Amino acid sequence: MIIATWNVNSIRARLARLLAWLERTAPDVACLQELKVPDEEFPLEEIRGAGYHAAFHGQKTYNGVAILSRSEPTEVAIGLPGDTEDSDSQARLIAATCDGVRVVSAYFPNGQTVGSDKWAYKLGWMGRLREHLPALLADGTPLALCGDFNVAPEDRDVARPDEWRSSVLCHEDARQALAAIMGERLIDTMRLHEEGPGPYSWWDYRMLAFPKGNGLRIDHIVVTPDLAKRCTRAWVERNERKGKLPSDHAPVLVELS
Repeated sequence: MIIATWNVNSIRARLARLLAWLERTAPDVACLQELKVPDEEFPLEEIRGAGYHAAFHGQKTYNGVAILSRSEPTEVAIGLPGDTEDSDSQARLIAATCDGVRVVSAYFPNGQTVGSDKWAYKLGWMGRLREHLPALLADGTPLALCGDFNVAPEDRDVARPDEWRSSVLCHEDARQALAAIMGERLIDTMRLHEEGPGPYSWWDYRMLAFPKGNGLRIDHIVVTPDLAKRCTRAWVERNERKGKLPSDHAPVLVELS
């Protein structure tokens, strides 16, 4: 079983690349982030034509998450408990059961600037996810939490740590919030197979970050210990950051025996 996650940074702009990637890579499950389309504009027919079912939670212009699966997703759930239209209308979380695995596609808030209202929202959202995890884990179903976490957990996840240390992606408060989510319940699949530095999954569009190698690992697949024991491979498809109209993120994939 191959599970993938990819922040496509607009499914409308990246659709041709996405469909070609699905055909070439053929993951069993693909979690997407930053759809940037409302539900009625999600390209469901094209996704079905590629051989996938889809569960999605969209939003105009911003955010949006989806789970694509070869088998039909069941028990689909959207958002975090307590979300309301007034308190949190941001489309950032969707969960579904695919082939016996509870899969969560998450787009963590960026935070914009340390100390800002958006920074406080980021930390608060991560805290709510941490509080929700026991419910996700309660029935013992294997869990894979996938997505753009907007956090590089350690300095080895950053090509230039000194340059990024005080940013919202590497700030110690964000790293501690992610560590609290994971605890001993979730395991970073990439670190089962790669010691680092890297591999990186995101390169800013600005300042020639990709050709200069100024990358960060902020896209993750973290799993419960039962799935970690089955994880035989984890990798980043760096080539998807190249070529015409790339997302600023590359897909991250794991293979489970």
